[in-house]
Amino acid sequence: MAPMTAPVKRRYDATRRRQAAARTRAAILDAARELFTERGYTATAMTAIAERAGVALDTVYAAAGRKPDLARLLIETAISGTDHAVPAEQRDYVKAIQAAPDAGTKIALYAEAVTAIAPRLALVHSIIVQAAPAEPELAALWREIAERRAANMRRFVADLATVTPLRLDPGQAADIIWATNAAEMYHLLTGQRGWTPQQYQAFLTDTWRRLLLPG
Repeated sequence: MAPMTAPVKRRYDATRRRQAAARTRAAILDAARELFTERGYTATAMTAIAERAGVALDTVYAAAGRKPDLARLLIETAISGTDHAVPAEQRDYVKAIQAAPDAGTKIALYAEAVTAIAPRLALVHSIIVQAAPAEPELAALWREIAERRAANMRRFVADLATVTPLRLDPGQAADIIWATNAAEMYHLLTGQRGWTPQQYQAFLTDTWRRLLLPG
């Protein structure tokens, strides 16, 4: 009689499950973005987001949280260009800026990155701005994002100062970059004045070099 062998245990592969979860969350975010744009944030029910995404309502809450959490995710993913939030120091363009040998290159790299982010963020910004007067959580969220941007601008200016003296006080330089790379500026120039993204990028690069770097 042949000896019995123990059944071979299959190693659990979580890759497929993670991929499915990522697809579900992406569908939820796409649905939220579309409906917030079409109907407005306040008028969009979570049930409508679930229906548009093709998932159960409980799945929306499990994957993305409450409606303000969805708004935060839309902002974070617009900034990162991925399906999740990425801390500033871990973004590829930030690493490239820090590795650049001179201030002119650092500025050009950042202007390029801002131009890539701006169209995504401008859409979310319009959603938030319209809803913020009636939604205190959204207003607080946007203030938080603005303050985080300001802190990142101070880091960027500090990095510039390691390779060249600046024409302006570091705080003033950071404020200028913060204001000119805002989603509002992109929307005004491309959405209302008809600029191309290439013109916007050239404007940022030229403005920052002229204002910040020694002549």
